[in-house]
Amino acid sequence: MNRFLLLPLLCLLLAACGHEAADEEATAAAGQVLVTTARPVQQAFHDTVEAWGSAAGDPQRARAISLAHGGQVVALNVAAGQTVHRGQPLLTIAPDPAARSAYLQAQSALELASGELKRTGQLAAQRLATQSQLAAARKALADAQIALEAQRALGGGSMQETVSAPADGVVGTLSVGLGERFAANAPLLGFMPAHALVAQLGVQPEDGAKLRAGMPVQLRSVYGDAAAFAGTLRMIGQSVDPQTHLLGARAELPADASAALVAGAALEARIRTTDFTAWAVPRAAVLHDARGDYLFLAERGRAKRIEVKLRSPDGDTVGVQGPLDAQAKVIVLGAYELNDGDAVRESAK
Repeated sequence: MNRFLLLPLLCLLLAACGHEAADEEATAAAGQVLVTTARPVQQAFHDTVEAWGSAAGDPQRARAISLAHGGQVVALNVAAGQTVHRGQPLLTIAPDPAARSAYLQAQSALELASGELKRTGQLAAQRLATQSQLAAARKALADAQIALEAQRALGGGSMQETVSAPADGVVGTLSVGLGERFAANAPLLGFMPAHALVAQLGVQPEDGAKLRAGMPVQLRSVYGDAAAFAGTLRMIGQSVDPQTHLLGARAELPADASAALVAGAALEARIRTTDFTAWAVPRAAVLHDARGDYLFLAERGRAKRIEVKLRSPDGDTVGVQGPLDAQAKVIVLGAYELNDGDAVRESAK
């Protein structure tokens, strides 16, 4: 009877001891923060300066189309911003009445000079005109031919004249309207050849001293998910725009940018300035408070705060500078829950 009672009592005693050991283990784990760690790696980074602006026609390649004579616009075949091809008609011009009249007069003068030379030649053959008179008739004909060519160049040679696109490109601005009269050499329209876009940018004035011509620029349209373009910084202004309060800059765009961008498209840019070496760590590991940037290392089961300087904040992997080495265990997940000296336990990988 006593043997039958002893066995259940022994089982109850062993179960109680097991629960007590589990409770002690749970109590020990409750004082630790479960974390994951990563090893820092030395990596090359670069500082960047942010800029904003828009695509525009290259002022060194854009041109204004004009004529050496006055006239009147009788047909308008394009609109501002329209893409055109080489030889495509842009405007049709009727010559100025005065130019047309001068051309007809020059044409009559040429016919008269030609007839005079013929008659003088016949008289000279009969010895009724001198060689001097014959030479003068030849000169008069030559002068009449030159005068006619000049009037033809001034637009008087035809009833209408078509102004065509000099190359593939885009019509920038129209300076005349249908039926409008214009003077000689007055700009008729602005023309921008294809593959002649630049990025007109603005940067914060305090960043101007960091920039130099020739620096690489990454540009992206602010609309949609268009791919970035690799450009080159060509000019940094020396005065602040009174409207935007930004310092002007200009970047050259690659030739293929014209296929995806139009003049006036808004752009954002990052100008690459100084290259440097820093420790690459996951973004989640770097924290910030009133004292600055910092992270935690896992050392002997404790969290150790390390002050760092965040140098390259972009991307999932960021660059920091501080007292790290390749063997350090940087705390990533769980870092937000920690204080300096807290007990930590690394997650099994």
